[in-house]
Amino acid sequence: MNLKLAALGAAILWGFTYIITTTMLPHNPIFIGSVRALGGGLLLLAFARQMVPRGYWPKLIVLGTLNFGAFFALLFVSAIRLPGGVAGTFQTLGPLITILLAWALLSQPPTLMKVVSILIGAVGVTLVILRADAGIDMLGVAAALCSVVAGSLGGILINRWGRPVEMSLVSFTAWQLLIGGTELAVLALILGDLPTAITWTNALGLTILAVVLTALPFILWFRAIVALGAASVIPFVLVTPVVAFILDAVIRNVVPSPLQLVGVALVMTGLIVNQWAGARAAKRA
Repeated sequence: MNLKLAALGAAILWGFTYIITTTMLPHNPIFIGSVRALGGGLLLLAFARQMVPRGYWPKLIVLGTLNFGAFFALLFVSAIRLPGGVAGTFQTLGPLITILLAWALLSQPPTLMKVVSILIGAVGVTLVILRADAGIDMLGVAAALCSVVAGSLGGILINRWGRPVEMSLVSFTAWQLLIGGTELAVLALILGDLPTAITWTNALGLTILAVVLTALPFILWFRAIVALGAASVIPFVLVTPVVAFILDAVIRNVVPSPLQLVGVALVMTGLIVNQWAGARAAKRA
């Protein structure tokens, strides 16, 4: 398998999450997140039947909460309340936010070029959410930003704590999905965030979400990261908002404004500058 194509395939699939959410699923973000996490986690665990080392459970609960529980809940709130391309653009800020968290929590200060990349990305997101008709839902914006922070913090803690040697990457991911999915299922019951009925369209959408847009892309993504390294794989997330924007335009006739397209281009430029700065620093080391 060509691992770069695998990573590209994962990023393309994730771009479909937003259009599936808005056209095929009920407007119950907590419920959707729980089905996605539990369905994907159970499928992955079927391929890697490994238990969690006893002493690692507290850390795994924190990771599952950040990477999937909080992340999925907030992601689907943003996906329901924002156009797909706009919501997807926020997710590309993950590597940039990770830089700031690594500085604060791991004492890894960014280089000047990485700071520049953050500023470019921030300007880009500002252009994406500013529209002449003031039609951007600010709760959706807040949810999108918080989802990125949750996922980025989860990634930093994985770097800090490491993965148990007894667990494969697939089982490590599966258990995090199951933890996050269980939390979301309980929260959905408490809040009553449940659909009154499930149509055949809803059922098909939930199946696609759990299997095609969660289990499959995470297997492809993590396999590429293990073989090629995160620095080589992460730039592929740039494809996700592009796919989301295209699908919005083709299927929902939600055409981005020229200013929003400039904003997306700036976000991508910021990420490219970030990756270039990282590669340059690695060569110097």
